Amino acid sequence: MMTYDFKLTFTLPAADPVPEKHLKALAANGCDDATVGIGLRGRIALDFSRDAASAEAAMLSAVRDVIRAIPGAGLAEASPDLVGLTDMADLLGFSRQNMRKLLLANAGSFPAPLHHGTTPIWHLALVLDWLQESKARFVEQALRQTAHVAMQLNLVRESKLLDKSMQAKLRRA
Repeated sequence: MMTYDFKLTFTLPAADPVPEKHLKALAANGCDDATVGIGLRGRIALDFSRDAASAEAAMLSAVRDVIRAIPGAGLAEASPDLVGLTDMADLLGFSRQNMRKLLLANAGSFPAPLHHGTTPIWHLALVLDWLQESKARFVEQALRQTAHVAMQLNLVRESKLLDKSMQAKLRRA
C-alpha cells in the first residue's frame, strides 16, 4: 500500500450546481480522504491523499466515489498532469531557472510541450519519465505513477469530445 496525492475536478449536474450541497454525500461515499474546494459554481475540486495498491486503483476508486456521491457529475480534469515550467520546478524542488536550463541543455531529448505558446505546457508524466530515464533527477514513484494515470484520465475525457467521423478518419490515418 502506498499513499497517492492527486486532484480531481468535476463539473456538477445542471440540476444541482451548488457545490456546498454535495459535501455530506461526498463524505458518506468514501471521499473523507479529500479536501474539497467549492470556489466555483458548477464545479467541485477534491484534493485526495488516498492509500491504495496503485495510483490507478486510487484514482479510479476516487472517481467512482465522487460519481456515486454526485450522480451526473463529470470529470473535468485530473491532476497532476498539465504543467508549465514553474509547476515542474515546484514539484521537483528546482528553481524555475534551473528547470529552464535543464530544458535548454537537453532540447533534443526533453519532451516536446503539448502546447507551444507564451506559456508552454507539458504532460508531467512525460517529463518525469525523461528525468528518470536520463538520470537527470530521481523521481518519486508515486508521483510518476499518479502523473501517468492523471494523463490517461484526461486523454480519455478529451477523446470523448472527438467527432465520430474524425475518430474514424484518425483510425484510417
